[in-house]
Amino acid sequence: MSEERFGEFVLVRRHGHVAELVLDRPKAMNAVSTEMARSIAAACTALAADREARVVVLTSSHERAFCVGADLKERNSFTDADLVRQRPVARGAYTGVLELPMPTIAAVHGFALGGGFELALSCDLIVADRTAVVGLPEVSVGVIPGGGGTQLLPRRVGAARAAELIFSARRLEAAEAAGLGLVDQLVDEGQDREEALALGARIAANSPVGLRAAKRALRLGHGLDLRAGLEVEDAAWRSVAFSGDRAEGVAAFNEKRTPQWPGE
Repeated sequence: MSEERFGEFVLVRRHGHVAELVLDRPKAMNAVSTEMARSIAAACTALAADREARVVVLTSSHERAFCVGADLKERNSFTDADLVRQRPVARGAYTGVLELPMPTIAAVHGFALGGGFELALSCDLIVADRTAVVGLPEVSVGVIPGGGGTQLLPRRVGAARAAELIFSARRLEAAEAAGLGLVDQLVDEGQDREEALALGARIAANSPVGLRAAKRALRLGHGLDLRAGLEVEDAAWRSVAFSGDRAEGVAAFNEKRTPQWPGE
């Protein structure tokens, strides 16, 4: 297993074709400072260009928190001009995760609040253990979810449910979050990282070309009418139909062997 650090607070570990993106600012419960936001964005830029990475799993090095959101202690010292300058840096962290071209899984335990929950929502799937506490409390401190929460949450749970959660600023414990669809898989305490990496390994056994094209079709087609969505799907299908992965997949199936994906 290899490791690469991006700045002081972000680490990427390699588990074969699964890349683990670790939020590693434990002294601040992974509160996202300006420096940490830059590091998340830089790590995502590197991962997006890495053809060996078929799945990314977003984890935390803090035993009691995934991420508690924006660093409000840092924000407290900001002038208005500082806040304006920081905004594109902060957005870069969330869009960096959101726009990763391969499947992404968040492994959540403890607190995942505000921007922390938005980082999880930016992933395709969320695995949470029974200690997880999630929520978007931004209106309780005079702002709104600004890392994608107002757009990603209703896509998961519907407009009215998202409105109730965002307007009330309330926190949800793991069982309720799972019941409402805010997280996708609920696992035993302390098992979120292990289960997310295992799920990532199962996904990574499939064609990297197919995985990226399927994600593109899912993302681009969401919200379109059916006819337009089917055109998005057709374009994604055409992008893989004549690939080396497609030829290898068919050959391996007929020869009853494990595919050796060329990844192109």
